[in-house]
Amino acid sequence: MDEEKQKRIAVFRVGVIADFVGGIALERGETERLMREKCARRWQIPGSVRSRISESTIKEWVARYKLSGNKLEALYPQGRSDKGKPRAIDQETAMGIVSLRKELREVSLPVLMREARHRKIIQPGMKVTYAAIYRFLQAEGLVDKPSAAPQDRRKFEAASPNDLWQSDVMHGPYVEVSGKQKKTYLIAFLDDNSRLIPHAEFYFHEQLKCFLDAFRKALLMRGIPRKLYVDNGSAFRSHHLEHICASLGIVLLHAKPYQPQGKGKVERWFRSTRDQFLSTLNITTMDNLNEALRSWVCRYHEAIHGGTAQAPLKRFAENIECIRPAPKDLEDHFRNVARRTVAKDRTISLNGRLYEAPVPLIGKQVTLLYHEHDPARVEIALAGKTYGFVPMVDVNVNCRIRRGKDALEIEPHNNMQRYLGGKLFGLKDDEVKGHE
Repeated sequence: MDEEKQKRIAVFRVGVIADFVGGIALERGETERLMREKCARRWQIPGSVRSRISESTIKEWVARYKLSGNKLEALYPQGRSDKGKPRAIDQETAMGIVSLRKELREVSLPVLMREARHRKIIQPGMKVTYAAIYRFLQAEGLVDKPSAAPQDRRKFEAASPNDLWQSDVMHGPYVEVSGKQKKTYLIAFLDDNSRLIPHAEFYFHEQLKCFLDAFRKALLMRGIPRKLYVDNGSAFRSHHLEHICASLGIVLLHAKPYQPQGKGKVERWFRSTRDQFLSTLNITTMDNLNEALRSWVCRYHEAIHGGTAQAPLKRFAENIECIRPAPKDLEDHFRNVARRTVAKDRTISLNGRLYEAPVPLIGKQVTLLYHEHDPARVEIALAGKTYGFVPMVDVNVNCRIRRGKDALEIEPHNNMQRYLGGKLFGLKDDEVKGHE
């Protein structure tokens, strides 16, 4: 299993045990209740066909995580005891069949099998019987149609500031860019307890890059939340975002598809933004739009909120001791991660640029940590050990590097350098001239 899959599984496990390792004292009996709920719940476990987690497994994860000092690497999967034994359905195929069954709940088993082969979930030449698929789906609880019983939805509120942030994206107005009208998107974060807005900003895209920029500014402004509740969009399902949250000790939660009720507070704030801010706005540029938004948010923070009967800023500040400040190395947590194999000439290609890796890493797959806006600072690591920042390739310098064992490190490229080199080794003037 490669490091990316291990990291994805560890991030999932952090989310499972977050209630037990978050540093919040639980009331009497609360731990047992949470444990029962987690054991009874059906999970989509990365890299596994199972959907249940036992109490002993959860306790083992909690113990490993605490013993390591809350390090993500402690929850990396360990080697299987039954490694090498054949199975009727491998894990990748099983996960694909589960996803397909959830998409096509009403079709018969033969139709499901035919569609799985058509989509190459079941690879050509792979022998899988109807009985094996049926037993597998039955174990996953996917044989019968899902129950249409109404869901239990209850009003909730986080206990203290930064316990839970909600975040979403709203379609904004058009602004003028180089004489043309361009659509904007409002990315906002809302503290569930106080209704304070840690950060809100308009962007020209709703892509991951814009969301991470807004997220970083929110963390710098208001500290680190314990949980982040987001939608199911592609940006929110990014492995990069999952890794950032896990490294900062933030539990990343996703709302159920087509059920926006869970993000009701941020959706309600968006409605207020449309009615009270955008309805009377007459601004044509992005800079002026965001400047006006910042002023309006400041007024919103000072006004009494109908849901809490307090001003958001005042309620947030009442429990300021609960706030976890952003770390000094926050920027490092937002670095992109790439994996490359070091070529025989020590080079690594990244975003159209060549870098030189240390000689011991030749032929090995390494991890590169970098910011797109700062190509000069690319850190290289292998198996969790850092080898520092790698320099960009300078072919002119490399041209003068001698590879011989006893050669000078830099080959002289003019007569003066040859002369000084001769003097260094004790040659006479005529002997130096004779070597020119």
